[in-house]
Amino acid sequence: MARLHLFDLDGTLLHGTSAPLEISRQLGLEPETIALEREIAAGLIGPPEYAHRVHALWSGLTEAHVVAAFEAAPWLRRIREVWAEIRRQGDYCAVVSLSPSFFVERLTGWGAHAAHGSLFPAVPFTQPLDPTGVLSAAAKVLIADRLCREFGVTRADCVAYGDSSSDKELFGVVPVSVAVNADRHLTGLATHSYAGKDLWDAYELVRHAQ
Repeated sequence: MARLHLFDLDGTLLHGTSAPLEISRQLGLEPETIALEREIAAGLIGPPEYAHRVHALWSGLTEAHVVAAFEAAPWLRRIREVWAEIRRQGDYCAVVSLSPSFFVERLTGWGAHAAHGSLFPAVPFTQPLDPTGVLSAAAKVLIADRLCREFGVTRADCVAYGDSSSDKELFGVVPVSVAVNADRHLTGLATHSYAGKDLWDAYELVRHAQ
């Protein structure tokens, strides 16, 4: 039976940062976004409010900023090699993130079978943000179930990789999980734990697990 590997983005594939922070850095708005990250981490705001406020911050965002943010971001090493090996094994890999879809979807170019993020308007923004398109931790599970149906697998065939509270619900419904540079929210939940900057080493923990 094929397996479906589900990867978080912020703090997992991106080491010690998030897509919104990297985007804001290109606009000179990093301090404002750090403040928002602290608010959402403390539970003072939820994903829809966070998305609404970064959308407002990014009024000057262009496609060039997005490309620069993606290319300059501190990615874990050997992401593409891991996804190529997953494909070679006949398995599937997908990214599911609360970050903006226009950033997350770029990872299909690196070999992900699918990449899902919160739905933002096209860049540059001329349309308002629709809060119904903003993902949550619970939405990750719903997307995982949809991907299972698409690829002909079940939750029992899934492996999840994540680092924080947004991955907690997904870790709770799959049999195999890897906490990657994780915080306290995943303590005791993951079947494996990895600290470092190379995705291949994290993948090796579950590569031969059934």
